[in-house]
Amino acid sequence: MFSKNIIFENFAQKKNKKEKKNIDKILKKELVTSHSILSSFDKNYLYSFKKKTLNKYKKIDNINLIGMGGSILGTEAIYDFLKFKIKKKINFYNNLNNKINFKNKKNILNLIVSKSGNTLETISNFNIIINSQKKNKNIIITEKKSSFLTQLGNKLKAEIIEHKNYIGGRYSVLSEVGMLPAGLLGLNERKFKSLNKLIENKYFINQLIYNVNFIFNCVSRGKKNSVILNYDESSDNLFKWYQQLTAESLGKNNKGIFPIISSMPKDNHSLLQLYLDGPKNNFFTFFGTLNEKTKQLTNKNLFGKFSILKNKNLNQIIKAQRQATQIVFKRKKIPFRSFEILKRNEETLGELFTFFVLETILLGRLMEVNPFDQPSVELIKTETSKLLF
Repeated sequence: MFSKNIIFENFAQKKNKKEKKNIDKILKKELVTSHSILSSFDKNYLYSFKKKTLNKYKKIDNINLIGMGGSILGTEAIYDFLKFKIKKKINFYNNLNNKINFKNKKNILNLIVSKSGNTLETISNFNIIINSQKKNKNIIITEKKSSFLTQLGNKLKAEIIEHKNYIGGRYSVLSEVGMLPAGLLGLNERKFKSLNKLIENKYFINQLIYNVNFIFNCVSRGKKNSVILNYDESSDNLFKWYQQLTAESLGKNNKGIFPIISSMPKDNHSLLQLYLDGPKNNFFTFFGTLNEKTKQLTNKNLFGKFSILKNKNLNQIIKAQRQATQIVFKRKKIPFRSFEILKRNEETLGELFTFFVLETILLGRLMEVNPFDQPSVELIKTETSKLLF
């Protein structure tokens, strides 16, 4: 356990003190050199919006969030993971959507997020939305520079919030990008911030370093698929966020990790055979929850060998399947780590965000790629623009 909220079982491995010392040195350097990028993970981070901005819109119960990639994935992860605490309704527009039709509903807040202010898909979706909802409020989060969205925002008299130019989209979940929506949804943004506490926790640091070392050794040996065996539906979007973080940060110079999300136990009946007996080019992450309240099975309809299900709820069955799969993985010597969530709250999610971000940055340095840029993505944007103009 690296916190009171999460039980973490690291990859089984021989501890190498020399490698640990090297990664520890990289981490200490990164906490200094990447301080501005990681600044939003600190409780003292200064947002570019004030509390009164949240108060101004707190009575609006319907929110449209329009964005792409890192501009929206973090908020989707927050919303799904903590949905039980949220009373407001939020619609996510994260792809070109041909079915947008609001029938002139009133009292809706449109929240548009684009770091550059020129994201084609975001602008397209927002255009359709404002044409059908002309009287609703608009907040735009974008860089403080001239762009299409800043110009449109001024025209619409929208509230424009600065997206710090030194924080890339996939690292922005605890900045204005994720915390403004979290605040609007009634969540406590300060409780997500755990960086300082975690880096002072020797056990957390050791587990992080051994975890990074093992993954790097896997990749060096050709095991480049990071398969997430997710037993918690409310965390699907957390791993879509992780998928972007890993793929976009590390996929460069013919290097990288391919992040694959597998929905369990459903995939026991489709992909598990491949995972167990197929090519040995994967390492795995088990993710589940403990003591989650779920529906209870009805005893009167259970008999014969299925009497074992009496007095059981769905979470108990899922937990048994997860543990059984881990036993078989150990027997077959298939590499895996596991996260078991004890409490679903802002602190827990903040710790997970922090762990995966630090992991990704360290892997980037070990793989000798820049974890903060995305040069090839820009090529697609350029070619698309040529075809449209």
